[in-house]
Amino acid sequence: MQNDSCCTKNHTDGDGHDHAHGNGSIFKMFAPALISFVLLLLGIAMDNWFPQTWFKDWLRIIWYVVAYVPVGVPVLKDAVESIRKGDVFSEFFLMGIATVGAFAIGEYPEGVAVMLFYSVGEVFQGMAVRRAKSNIKSLLDQRPDEVVVLVNNEPQAIKAEAVKIGQIIQLKPGEKLGLDGELLSETASFNTSALTGESKPDTKNKGEIVLAGMINLNTVAQVKVTTAYTDSKLSKILELVQNATSQKAPTELFIRKFAKVYTPIVVFLAIGIALLPALFVTDYIFTDWLYRALVFLVISCPCALVISIPLGYFGGIGAASRNGILFKGSNFLDSLANIQNVVMDKTGTMTEGVFKVQEVVFDPNCNQNDILEMVNALESKSTHPVATAIHEYVGKPNHEILLENIEEIAGHGLKASIDEKDLLVGNFKLMDKFGLSYGLDPSSIVYTTIAVAYDNKFVGYITIADSIKEDAQETINLLHRLQVRTTMLSGDKGTVVKYVAEQLGIDHAFGDLLPEDKVNKVKEIKARGENVAFVGDGVNDAPVVALSDVGIAMGGLGSDATIETADVVIQDDKPSKIPMAIRIGKQTKNIVWQNIALAFGVKAIVLILGAGGLATMWEAVFADVGVALLAILNAVRIQRMQF
Repeated sequence: MQNDSCCTKNHTDGDGHDHAHGNGSIFKMFAPALISFVLLLLGIAMDNWFPQTWFKDWLRIIWYVVAYVPVGVPVLKDAVESIRKGDVFSEFFLMGIATVGAFAIGEYPEGVAVMLFYSVGEVFQGMAVRRAKSNIKSLLDQRPDEVVVLVNNEPQAIKAEAVKIGQIIQLKPGEKLGLDGELLSETASFNTSALTGESKPDTKNKGEIVLAGMINLNTVAQVKVTTAYTDSKLSKILELVQNATSQKAPTELFIRKFAKVYTPIVVFLAIGIALLPALFVTDYIFTDWLYRALVFLVISCPCALVISIPLGYFGGIGAASRNGILFKGSNFLDSLANIQNVVMDKTGTMTEGVFKVQEVVFDPNCNQNDILEMVNALESKSTHPVATAIHEYVGKPNHEILLENIEEIAGHGLKASIDEKDLLVGNFKLMDKFGLSYGLDPSSIVYTTIAVAYDNKFVGYITIADSIKEDAQETINLLHRLQVRTTMLSGDKGTVVKYVAEQLGIDHAFGDLLPEDKVNKVKEIKARGENVAFVGDGVNDAPVVALSDVGIAMGGLGSDATIETADVVIQDDKPSKIPMAIRIGKQTKNIVWQNIALAFGVKAIVLILGAGGLATMWEAVFADVGVALLAILNAVRIQRMQF
């Protein structure tokens, strides 16, 4: 973040100087403020409660200057540094001229007090930001520092960073996996809460991928490392969340621009308050009006806004991460809060995406086993769930079958040549495309249907069924409670899509769609001036994801490409996380606007009182530091909320 508005640089990104919240202990962070506080209290005591004859003139001034130095010099340095970089009207500049001005008119205790409380506020603000970031880091970065690898069949503990691809990790019950890998044991159960927010055991079988951060629950397991430590899924997720603040929400961008304009305006207004009354007030006293101007400056600092708003969004991102939802930027929190339509894919989103063959209906004049072998061989070139169902039904593909000219026809299916004869496997639109007659009404078949043609003849079809996810019904109910309209778009058969939509109570459903048809349907919704979130796999539906206001990908654990493509990633495939993400977006937006109202409300009142001479520096300190701290406390509470 650039230093184009006060407060932002030091609190949200951690770059540049960090005068109030370094990496030392809590005592070290507060030490300058403690020194100033003790000297200020002694000074006030000698001024008012225990008068000392020697405590006057230059000795008194020197005393308060010494009290000012620990908290004031770092801020004045920051002001100079900001001016060098072109940011004249920073919060450091405002506090610098306000406190130096207070010294100039002899208000030494108040000058020290303003800078003291400002510095204490800075420390608390820095601690809040750092705690928010560390909470997210500790939430996600669950990998152990050391892992046990097998070297010549002997267990040996080594640093996780030193483990090489291909080495075998031995994982005891209760231990966390340090790197991504392939399970070598026959079966093992894992707690995946670090990745998904869900502690429900996930049973993996031999050959399946297991990820860093998963906790082994039952027997000793062996895992072959497939990914370097820094390239693990958990590393990518952690990096994604930590970088999410670079994508600013519109409210946050507005506040930054507002602060850039607002701060110089109040500086010139302060100059006006100090000088202009000389033209209109008969008993004008410069020091009185200068004091009012200095109070006005202290109050005017927009720190409460510029700090608490990014922290509010960061808190929302952290709350979502804790629940297995990854936001790529705070702008998507805002977008989801305003969403009016959720458009969803069917397979793998609202259904399990685990298909099973129900029936095989082939022409009795053809050799069913031979056709199935060819279909299985062709489907082995596809990663679609339908292909998996056929593999499970037929068995391992026969690699002796020579496939040539393999072609995937988007929205239709697969085509290949075997012995110079064309094999077509897909939907009935594929049959229509090649002008093949099939003598039946596809709409009469409820299940997903795979049509097969060989040697320019329709030979029959395979029906496949998918089951609805257990929380799909709850998802639609929650979306309707949030007054969000639901639409299902799928390339699957219209009868199947309609059946699933009716079961779940989805508002609108359309099947038999090509990718461009999905785009057109989303365009129709957007043409009504409504916001759209699209939920799918984030890869195959890339055009629709790009068109929608928010692209939500299901199953982030399975695909790096999903994380790259989508705006929001739901890590555990649960559709119920869609309404949860919307609720988090709405709550984040509420907190941000509460902080805006609090900051503007209190500052407006005290600004008016200060300009009229009714507010002192003490009220000004509350209006600045006090409101900033209240706003920050409000912002961080979202991380403790249950969604």
